[in-house]
Amino acid sequence: MEEVILNIYLVINKELVEEFRAVAYERDGGDDNKIQFLKSRAKQDFEKAYRFNAPVDKNGHFMNYNKFHKLEKRGMHFQLFEEIFSNFKVPEHPLICVTPVVNGEIFSGE
Repeated sequence: MEEVILNIYLVINKELVEEFRAVAYERDGGDDNKIQFLKSRAKQDFEKAYRFNAPVDKNGHFMNYNKFHKLEKRGMHFQLFEEIFSNFKVPEHPLICVTPVVNGEIFSGE
């Protein structure tokens, strides 16, 4: 069964999460194959990915990556991606691959 899967990028500069980017695909097959597909596309998808605003605090400051990582460890980082999920009309528990882009370098795990 085909489902929408996402490559999501965290654009991190000087330890701050300054932007999200995302690309969506419709794929079928097992989750392992889908994740492998997303990882294989991570570097080439980055430039064509749609841009989304990263969260800011009440003073307009971007989130420190360490704070994001703490949310991620607790499974709460999905809340930060609500705009992305809504834009691509994905189901409640989408399959995603999150790729950090630190100071311009893509860390795709490949």
